[in-house]
Amino acid sequence: MTRIRRAAFAGAALIAAIGLAALGVWQLERRVWKHELVAAVDARIHAPPVTAPGPDAWPGIAAKRDAYRRVTATGIFRHDRETLVQAVTDRGPGFWILTPLETPEFTLLVNRGFVPQDRQSAKKRAAGNVAGAVTVTGLLRLTEPEGAFLRSNDPAGDRWFSRDVAAIAKARGLDKTAPYFVDADASPNPGGYPVGGLTVVRFPDNHLVYALTWFALCALTLFFAWRLWRIRE
Repeated sequence: MTRIRRAAFAGAALIAAIGLAALGVWQLERRVWKHELVAAVDARIHAPPVTAPGPDAWPGIAAKRDAYRRVTATGIFRHDRETLVQAVTDRGPGFWILTPLETPEFTLLVNRGFVPQDRQSAKKRAAGNVAGAVTVTGLLRLTEPEGAFLRSNDPAGDRWFSRDVAAIAKARGLDKTAPYFVDADASPNPGGYPVGGLTVVRFPDNHLVYALTWFALCALTLFFAWRLWRIRE
């Protein structure tokens, strides 16, 4: 291999090493961002509840500021229009029970909690379907449009795999529905079902591993470039 070709290969390796180092730095920056996000979400989860955002606030709702915020709302549950969304939890397979809560200003979908498959029928958990005005406290969650991974919602067949607020509201004929839903807290329901307070807040942090991988590849590439340049004619 001529000196010119070695220089060309070494130069290409050096450029690749710079790119790999940049990717490592980017992952470290992402790690800082992730830690800030976790801290912000944790603060929202443990903050005193605020009134659930009404129609005037809906256009400004955003994940960065509002996801997992503790909110509260008072209204009457429309148990006749509940929706069962398939779920898998630490308690096993079953369903989330999403029930419209009619407040004086708007309708709010509330994920009242989990029921196992043998409690799918409302008749088997009738004690938990309380009548009259109730106050719900929980976490604001953004809508989950279309469905789950490789499984699309089927409104016509009443099969739901994600909590798609707009689609559920349309299927149930709900008016003036908030564009978000609320995961109810762990306050017990009569009869024990649904079981609330099962929101999973998890932000995997693999950025340090990724950063070390990119830096290791950068070091190997630099070593390769150095060895290539050191080869004698």
